[in-house]
Amino acid sequence: MKVLLVVNSFASSVTARNTVVVHRRLSRGHDVEIVETNRRGHATRFAHDAARRGVDVVIGYGGDGTLNEVATGIAGTDTALGVLPGGSTNVFARTLGMPNDPVEAVEYLARGLDAADLRPIGLGQVNGRYFCFHVGVGYDAAVVQQVEKRGSLKRWLGHPLFIYASLSTWLRGYDRRHPHFSVAGDGGEPVDDGYFTIVLNTNPYTYLGNRPLDLSPAATLDRGLVAITFKTMNAGAILSSLAGALKGGGVQPADHLDVRTDVSNLVIEHATPFPYQVDGDALGNTGRLEFAHVPDAVKLVFPTAPPG
Repeated sequence: MKVLLVVNSFASSVTARNTVVVHRRLSRGHDVEIVETNRRGHATRFAHDAARRGVDVVIGYGGDGTLNEVATGIAGTDTALGVLPGGSTNVFARTLGMPNDPVEAVEYLARGLDAADLRPIGLGQVNGRYFCFHVGVGYDAAVVQQVEKRGSLKRWLGHPLFIYASLSTWLRGYDRRHPHFSVAGDGGEPVDDGYFTIVLNTNPYTYLGNRPLDLSPAATLDRGLVAITFKTMNAGAILSSLAGALKGGGVQPADHLDVRTDVSNLVIEHATPFPYQVDGDALGNTGRLEFAHVPDAVKLVFPTAPPG
């Protein structure tokens, strides 16, 4: 197969040595071309051009943001998406059962390529942009904004930087007294007092070290979206829900939660703009988000674990 490997060399797990190892393994039986990104949106342009040229598979080798851009560039075409973890968390790759180390993970990907195991999956869409695993609205997105302000430290600090950003945003970077938006659409009555919302295309929402933060087992690649809205910024209520999510099985029903499953359409809006992030990339503030689920949006190379 003709394969394009889109590399974000600034991602935390991407090194020159790892890239050589990855290229060597993928080239056993496949025609592999390498390109490197150097700015936001670059991976989408590479992926879109590859689809236009009839490339069989485009692989996103970087963090979740790189993967999102590649998926956006090839969605709706015959070109398939390949996943190779190169960031610090790599939510989507790990959701597929891949190791977090690219040198280990490339064997899983290569075996899927060798078997031509390409299957369509659904993606989410928000304001016309695709997402692979989640969109965060409100507090979650404000935290990501703080992390990106210190983007040069992300490669080296990883999770400690997120913890610092979470605490500083909680203490002085986000209004915890007044609701930030309303939520309306499939799966429930309108909500007028949303403080933050996670819209999931897959589960878990993220990983805390090796522990998955399991918000809803209903979020899968062959079902609609799941939307979980917190209607409070009470620390005890939030921590109770998240503690339950760490135990597995998803968040449990509670008065402070609005949970919608198999969502096809959803609107989040407010007169005052609020922050949002897509697959871990902060995209600024907006007054309205329109969500849709797109079945069979892209073909995915399903990784295969090596024997033993």
